[in-house]
Amino acid sequence: MAKEKDDNYWRERLTPEEFHVCREAGTERPFSGEYWDTFDDGSYRCRCCGEVLFRSEAKFESGCGWPSFDAQAAPGVIEEQFDDSFGMRRTEILCANCGCHLGHVFPDGPTQTGLRYCVNSLSVKLDPDEKERGG
Repeated sequence: MAKEKDDNYWRERLTPEEFHVCREAGTERPFSGEYWDTFDDGSYRCRCCGEVLFRSEAKFESGCGWPSFDAQAAPGVIEEQFDDSFGMRRTEILCANCGCHLGHVFPDGPTQTGLRYCVNSLSVKLDPDEKERGG
């Protein structure tokens, strides 16, 4: 299972910035990530293991500076855990397959789910739909 990989395994496969966010629970600056303002059709996969985590249909503009989604791609692909770092009470989200830190989920989303999965661009990779690739 991908969660059993050690830091050396991930350091060899990720850039230093990706490693900091994905494996050390870092955060990229708002409005700086590759996908904060991208609305192409496709699947957002875990940067570490390739698991499909979010679909473009669930993405919305939240104004927070990070990619935001109102639902995960399938039940159980996202794991949640309590995060009290920096004196805040938040819910951290991770890839259930490999433990990659994705960001946080908040109960303030504007859609029917009421959720806002706030995700670091460095934690995911957009896999465009076939029509986007010309297929």
